[in-house]
Amino acid sequence: MDKKSTIFTATHGVMTTEVGVISGELELQTTCDDSGMLTLSITYAGAKEWYTLPGKDYRLNDTSDHEVVHRMLSAVLERP
Repeated sequence: MDKKSTIFTATHGVMTTEVGVISGELELQTTCDDSGMLTLSITYAGAKEWYTLPGKDYRLNDTSDHEVVHRMLSAVLERP
């Protein structure tokens, strides 16, 4: 299992399944298992409670794409 984490600032907010939109200094965590299943989680930077991004059943055809997908997600979520 491979985990990637990035802290960024979301000025327009990020939608979560559990609590709706959160904004400010956030941390994105993506986890990819050996079969390519991808889990997307987000929290306020330094907080302990994690939330999920909307959607489900994200799967990578090639697990080596995890780094690229993680970087793309964090860039998209951070843009103004």
